[in-house]
Amino acid sequence: MIAIVDYGAGNLRSVNNAFVHLGARVKTVSHPEELAGAEKIVLPGVGAFGAGMAALREKGFEEPIKDAVRAGVPLLGICLGLQYLFESSDEMGIHTGLGLLPGRVTRFPAAGPKVPHIGWNQLIQRDGHPLLAGVPDRAYAYFVHSYYVEPADTADVIATSEYGIAFTAVAGRDNVFGIQCHPEKSQAVGLRILKNFIEMK
Repeated sequence: MIAIVDYGAGNLRSVNNAFVHLGARVKTVSHPEELAGAEKIVLPGVGAFGAGMAALREKGFEEPIKDAVRAGVPLLGICLGLQYLFESSDEMGIHTGLGLLPGRVTRFPAAGPKVPHIGWNQLIQRDGHPLLAGVPDRAYAYFVHSYYVEPADTADVIATSEYGIAFTAVAGRDNVFGIQCHPEKSQAVGLRILKNFIEMK
């Protein structure tokens, strides 16, 4: 069973529908104890980092998610969910993330293209990764974001994209993964990424 975390700040319906379309057995969980027995966890997110992390903590999800990761359960963060995986964000102040991956979240430079970044951009892969198996290098995915992640360890970068600067589009280490694009809006490319996550052991 794949648990999709509902903490009041995620784009749950479309993410749920994408997994169901792929034949996955999914459950939307709104209480931390419902994570027990989950084979995989999906952490979606839209909106502001600080408000989202506050909602996660208020609902008691932070420690159970970390416990599940430590127990080896694969975790996929989507959009803002990717950003939560890191240590901090400077979006409207300094906010602490889950700290599952070292690094921070910061805003696109003011001197660059218009923010937010909205639209289709290429996924430039590094060294091939099971999460992107079957996804052609430089395939296009759909993005909507004003902030991006800066991993402290470049080994955690699975794919980059470009919007004025090169930024991390897909990151991961061990059983923790995150994608900045919206797979549920990225057509065949997005569905392939989700399928790869479903099939991970």
